[in-house]
Amino acid sequence: MASPPKAPAADPIDARLVRRLADILTETGLSEIEVEHSGLKIRVAKTLTAAPMQMAYAPAPAAGPAPAAATGTEAVVPARASGDEVKSPMVGSVYLQPEPGSDSFVKVGDTVTAGQTLMIIEAMKTMNPIPAPKAGKIVAILVEDGQPVEFGEPLAVIG
Repeated sequence: MASPPKAPAADPIDARLVRRLADILTETGLSEIEVEHSGLKIRVAKTLTAAPMQMAYAPAPAAGPAPAAATGTEAVVPARASGDEVKSPMVGSVYLQPEPGSDSFVKVGDTVTAGQTLMIIEAMKTMNPIPAPKAGKIVAILVEDGQPVEFGEPLAVIG
């Protein structure tokens, strides 16, 4: 007489554990986590995708003066301020004040000293102060609060 067929082994992967690991990824901002317990190794990773960005392009200057739009408004293309540009040393999100709702580090027209914090860039959950490379007057702030910035992107102009 043949022995009865063995029941298939229970699934060694606990779906609740995988979901909990995914929750930990979301809570901590990590992109992957790996655990090993009793010979079982589970790795959970999420794919990071860049958020779509809308790009605004200034119209090319016309040969002559442009007529006013029907609404009475005109497109204004700001001229680049003269002075020394402060460029982003990293990729991240720029913040113009130390915390939401507080005053900005600096405003256009402020006089700054070398080393004074102009703004901060958040990169990988770390706040990085951006110091003034020289003393002078803030001629222009070229970014908006919360804006993503690239390495080498101009942030401000000091005259």
